[in-house]
Amino acid sequence: MRRDYYEILSVSKSADSAEIKKCYRKLAMKYHPDRNPDDKEAEAAFKECTEAYEVLCDEKKRQIYDTYGHEGLKNSGYQGPGNFEDMFSGLGDLFGDLFGGGARGRSRRSGPQPGNDLRYDMEITFMEAMHGVAKEVTIKRRDTCWTCEGTGCRPGYKRETCPSCHGRGQVIRSQGFFQVSSTCPQCHGEGEIVTNPCNDCDGSGLVQKRKKVSIKIPAGVDTGAQMRLRGEGEGGRRGGPSGDLYVVIHVQEHEFFKREGETIYCQFPISMVQGALGCKIDVPTIHGKKSLSIPAGSQSGDIFTLKKQGVTSLRGGNRGHMIVQLQVKTPTNLCEEQKKVLENFDKLCQKHGQHEEQEGFFARLYHEVLGKKGKES
Repeated sequence: MRRDYYEILSVSKSADSAEIKKCYRKLAMKYHPDRNPDDKEAEAAFKECTEAYEVLCDEKKRQIYDTYGHEGLKNSGYQGPGNFEDMFSGLGDLFGDLFGGGARGRSRRSGPQPGNDLRYDMEITFMEAMHGVAKEVTIKRRDTCWTCEGTGCRPGYKRETCPSCHGRGQVIRSQGFFQVSSTCPQCHGEGEIVTNPCNDCDGSGLVQKRKKVSIKIPAGVDTGAQMRLRGEGEGGRRGGPSGDLYVVIHVQEHEFFKREGETIYCQFPISMVQGALGCKIDVPTIHGKKSLSIPAGSQSGDIFTLKKQGVTSLRGGNRGHMIVQLQVKTPTNLCEEQKKVLENFDKLCQKHGQHEEQEGFFARLYHEVLGKKGKES
């Protein structure tokens, strides 16, 4: 059963908006995620008091709640923090800009404001991507100023109603038969101004800080993968939650391995003698050395598959395969003894008719050329 909003904020049903705001701010600072990292109970309490504040600080939602309770809010379209406001924000901005009234009559942003999301581009090695890695990085971000608790005001002072828009967040000017509304340039749509700014944040409610963040990258990630770290973005203002941090992965290329999806490709060199006689070789894989039998008579371009030696899938942990392509290398910089051995070997090949394929190729090509010349003449 859902708790009563007045009970959550510890206020009476006759409490005015100032008292409600004061009690909410106290609870928000107590349960704020930045002050209670990895505390699920504090996170739940923060969301609960924020939802209660959003309802009780809004006259329309409070009237619905007082009359019909939680079910009445649900039927009106409110489903939690932000949803009710989101329903009308687009309409309010549209009609407010044209006629000065809007669906809600004003467009101020004086309530809790969530922090901005941040992006961090991280480069990792090929092997780190294959096996996963834990990194600790330092993020520079604007965080909630705890001196003023994100209000922007010097301790002992509070924000005042903007004299330009009288708290509406919008200024209205007449153009013929129409009234045109635009964001107030003095308070930037907040409806309130800071007359005695906090010395630490200069009235912004945010201060520049560096924070170390631990990032655990799973095995199998590839370039372009994104990781979302909740609450690690910029700090919120006036009790709002922090934004999120999005880590974008960039994987360095490897000189030996190539990746396509969950399959690893590589080219492995062997000698002419190894290809002719066959052999057993140790092939490096991303998971260590694996033995591979090469049959006699193997040629450059021949392909072998090492099963389960590829990339670990992010969707279940299964491994792909590794494809090995042979490169038979012709020896170079031969000494005289080596040359003589190869010349004798070539004579033996001729003796056993092992050059017939080459001779047949030249014969076919020769007849083809002669036939073509005969037709032309």
